[in-house]
Amino acid sequence: MQQYFVKGRAEELITITDKDTAKHMFSVMRLAEGDEVVLVFEDGIKRLARVVSSSQQQLEIVQELRDDVELPVQVTIASGFPKGDKLDFVTQKATELGASGIWAYPADWSVVKWDCKKLAKKAEKLEKIAQGAAEQSKRNRLPDIRLFDKKADFLAQLTDFDKVFIAYEESAKAGEMARLAQELQAVEAKQKILFIFGPEGGISPKEIEAFEQAGGIPVGLGPRILRTETAPLYALSAVSYAVELTSRPD
Repeated sequence: MQQYFVKGRAEELITITDKDTAKHMFSVMRLAEGDEVVLVFEDGIKRLARVVSSSQQQLEIVQELRDDVELPVQVTIASGFPKGDKLDFVTQKATELGASGIWAYPADWSVVKWDCKKLAKKAEKLEKIAQGAAEQSKRNRLPDIRLFDKKADFLAQLTDFDKVFIAYEESAKAGEMARLAQELQAVEAKQKILFIFGPEGGISPKEIEAFEQAGGIPVGLGPRILRTETAPLYALSAVSYAVELTSRPD
């Protein structure tokens, strides 16, 4: 069954006002009176809805659904600005894997340079990618998309998290492979976790120092060196295994 995210609060009668959503529902999928879909509002609750008027793009709520597929912990990934369309790829896949936030920041070794205008346009594109991925994977919530113009603004956010992990390739090279697993065993339900990743060139020593001063913990992601677009997916998979497939937090 198709699922769509709708802004605002759930009411008995819903009119779809978003042009892209309405186009997909009534032009692409050709929904007609009596057809049912799942709508997800800003409260994160899924609701079964039935089309009452395709011409007026109106649906009625049938019932709430007890279906919550969100990770029991809130995981935000933050990548140094990568080249090309890698952030598009990361956004799509990280959304499918349950990320609650997808951030990016201007790292010391980032090759690309985005000004405020480009960042706003990029963020808008990523939000659309995330929405499509969230609907496909039947998420209850859309991830928070943030692209930071200044690294200092990103650093100021680190204190908002219960745990901050720094994916540091030097830790992997040194053979450190246990710390992340140990830390994930101690996480509790609803805790906020941040993973920081570097761009193609990695995280600079100066950045490592700044992240550690803010409470960050350097961790290795296995014995192999991962690409900047692969590392966030590895981390999210590790979290899912630790908190969903083995020992889900209370």
